[in-house]
Amino acid sequence: MICGYVHSGDEPPEQCPVCKAPKNMFVEIDAEGNRIDAPAENTTQQTQSSPLSGSQQGAWEKFARFVLRHHLHPILAHTPNGLIPVIVVFLLLGNILHSPDLEKAAFYNMIFVILTMPAVILTGYLEWQKHYMRAKTVLFFSKISCSIIVFTSLVVLVCWQFINPEVAAPTSPAKWIYFLISLIMLVGTGIAGHLGGKLVFGSREK
Repeated sequence: MICGYVHSGDEPPEQCPVCKAPKNMFVEIDAEGNRIDAPAENTTQQTQSSPLSGSQQGAWEKFARFVLRHHLHPILAHTPNGLIPVIVVFLLLGNILHSPDLEKAAFYNMIFVILTMPAVILTGYLEWQKHYMRAKTVLFFSKISCSIIVFTSLVVLVCWQFINPEVAAPTSPAKWIYFLISLIMLVGTGIAGHLGGKLVFGSREK
């Protein structure tokens, strides 16, 4: 029910090989892929426990449906996923070639990425809440943790350069520490992207 993985057999596996959801998250389907004895969704408790008023909840639900219908999270996530490797390359080349222009280009790219991150995080949260039913599995915790690492690394890099504009300069004694933080950011981005791809494509037949 979480990632759409289909298991052939009389009993489901103890754990989904794709999203690591437990056995009780599997449902029986027929040959056409339709659920057998599908239980009615109980949304009453979720609605009553919501801190939002009726009009606010209605607007939030409409926004959530819009996000899911138009796949806004993967669209927005590709912006930092594409620019963060560029940032790391610019910082590395700036240090090797002693080019302050490349270092400034990396900084401006970081500013742009950090401005996109709130939208990426919000749409990712809605995707997890609505599409994946708030599944609390290792895959989702890992993906969320990587996103936090990426965002935190970005904030540290940007704030550090605001405080000390020369921190990433070729002559700075802290330039390689600065670069190491950018590498951590890149690794976090890569792992989050890998887990997202596994979640989307891992349930498809090879």
